[in-house]
Amino acid sequence: MRFAGRITEWNDDKGFGFVVPNGGGTRTFVHISQFPPGARRPKAGDLISYLPVVDERGRSNAQQIRHAGARAAVARPSSRQPRMPRAALGAGSLVIGVVAWATGFLPLALLAVYFGMSLVSYLMYWADKSAAQEGRSRSRTPESHLHLVDLLGGWPGALIARQQFRHKTVKHTFKFAFRVTVAVNLGGCVWLVKSGVAAELLRLLAR
Repeated sequence: MRFAGRITEWNDDKGFGFVVPNGGGTRTFVHISQFPPGARRPKAGDLISYLPVVDERGRSNAQQIRHAGARAAVARPSSRQPRMPRAALGAGSLVIGVVAWATGFLPLALLAVYFGMSLVSYLMYWADKSAAQEGRSRSRTPESHLHLVDLLGGWPGALIARQQFRHKTVKHTFKFAFRVTVAVNLGGCVWLVKSGVAAELLRLLAR
C-alpha cells in the first residue's frame, strides 16, 4: 500500500532524509536511489508518495518513491551500453592482484594488504550505511577515514560495498575524491614494485 507524506529532513550532500506520512505516523528513511531516473532532486518540504518497507532490523524504508503528482515512469530501452557494475570491478581488481602475485609481479605481502584493507573498507562502508539509515541515533564514519582506507589499498572492497549497499554513489565530490585515491594508490603500487622499494622494505621487515 502506497503512502503520501512530506519530507521533513533532507541531506542533499549525502542523498538521504526522512518522510512522515500525511496525518502522522512512522518516520521513514528516504534515499535518493529510490527516486526514478531523471527525477528532480528532493528537498525538505517536498510531498512524495512511496511504498514503506520494513527491513530485517525493523527499520522503515521508503521504496518506489515519486514526487506528488508525478506519473510512474515508463521504461524505455536504452541505447547506451550498461557500465560494468562497481562490485564486478572491485572483485575483478582483487583477481588481477592474485594473477599479478602468481606471475611474480606483486609481492605476497602487498597482495595481503589489498585483501586486508578491502575487508576493512567494506566493513566501514557497511557501518556508515547502517548509521545513515538509523539517522541521528548513531555517529557517521567521516569521509576522510573512508578515503584514507581506500588510499591504503581498500578501494576494491569499497567498490563492492558501494554497489551492494547503494552507498556513497550520488555525491559528486566524494566520487571524484574516490577516483583520485584509486589512481594514487595504483600509481604508488606500481612505483613501489618497479623501483624495487617494495622488495627492499620486505627484506628489512624480514630481518
